Amino acid sequence: MTDSTSPAPVRQAALAFIFITVALDMLAVGMIVPILPKLVVSFLNGDTVRSAEIYGLFGTVWALMQFGASPVLGALSDRFGRRPVILVSNFGLGLDYVLMALAPSLAWLFVGRILSGITAASISTAGAYIADVTPPEKRAASFGMLGAAFGLGFVLGPALGGMLGATDPRLPFWIAAGLSLLNGMYGLFVLPESLPRERRAAFSWRRANPLGSLKLLRSNRDLFGLATVTFLSHLSHGVLISVYVLYVGYRYGWDERTVGLTLAGSGIASTVVQAGLVRPIVARLGERRTLLLGLGFGVVGFALYGLATTGVGFWMAIPVMALWGLAGPAAQGLMTRRVGASEQGQLQGANSSLMGISSLIGPILFTQTFAWSINPDTGWHLPGAPFLLAAVLLACAALQAWRVTRPVEQEAEVIPPPAPTM
Repeated sequence: MTDSTSPAPVRQAALAFIFITVALDMLAVGMIVPILPKLVVSFLNGDTVRSAEIYGLFGTVWALMQFGASPVLGALSDRFGRRPVILVSNFGLGLDYVLMALAPSLAWLFVGRILSGITAASISTAGAYIADVTPPEKRAASFGMLGAAFGLGFVLGPALGGMLGATDPRLPFWIAAGLSLLNGMYGLFVLPESLPRERRAAFSWRRANPLGSLKLLRSNRDLFGLATVTFLSHLSHGVLISVYVLYVGYRYGWDERTVGLTLAGSGIASTVVQAGLVRPIVARLGERRTLLLGLGFGVVGFALYGLATTGVGFWMAIPVMALWGLAGPAAQGLMTRRVGASEQGQLQGANSSLMGISSLIGPILFTQTFAWSINPDTGWHLPGAPFLLAAVLLACAALQAWRVTRPVEQEAEVIPPPAPTM
């Protein structure tokens, strides 16, 4: 008889599909990054100021959709299984890209971004699938592979989108649609269900709404502490999204080519860490020490970014920053141990909601810090201030991680093995 708490058996092809799904989702999202602003400009007759305002609204709405949809999809996957949610999201994302490729007006493009934010939220369900089929001690390594797929797709996407967009600004949308639809068709044949019926939980809006899903994170002290670590990590990461291009252009005078190559190098380094180093380091040090080590590297990496006076100094910090990638998979592995099998989808949805909240706060926090740090009227000139602020936030995350995981590890060390039974 199979233990109801043991991971469900799954084919390797199914795990490969999950990784490919995340990579293709991020590839499609990344392909749109260099093209969507130009498409918005074309709808507004070249009005750059108005286009910037509209594009900022697009980004905010996308983040809000992620915030709202992630816990709903997570709760639906806890009720009906992971397979239908993942496949419907794949097909929905593909059809959404078709809509944006054909969009005759800015309003239709806006509708497309709303639907994209909802369907792309399926990544949280992919995380729940991994938790279903992976033993607790191996989850950090699997989440590392998931993070590598995430990073690889987002590194290659902008480069591919830029090349395709030079031919036709709508071509990247068609390619993204084709990739999503083909992935969904592939999944119909290779993706088994990972959540047995006996492990499923009834659907309720109390669990599915964003604020309700966050209640799960407050269900015990350790889980809440790790959620705080996750939130501060996501918030710190916002500096890379919001001010990286402005910062390196202002401080080092980099052009678009240098910026793009540096981003690609950073993404490759991060992928190497998550795909190649997470598994052996977790096996050697355990999840707690790996989490603390990764956060420590992140603190040092952000500090080096903020203090680097030359572009060469910034490049030298990239390998250090990449080792921050050890922290995320270790944190997710620790969190999945603290909820039941029927709550893994809700947990991943709640984590995605935390990311959505940080995506709303981070851009404002770091862009305003950057503007203040280079404004002559302030009497300061510290262009690296946003990165130093990120280092402080991540140091707070490291202290919280050390505090909240220490008792768990000590308890694990003092509990003796069960005596053999006669």
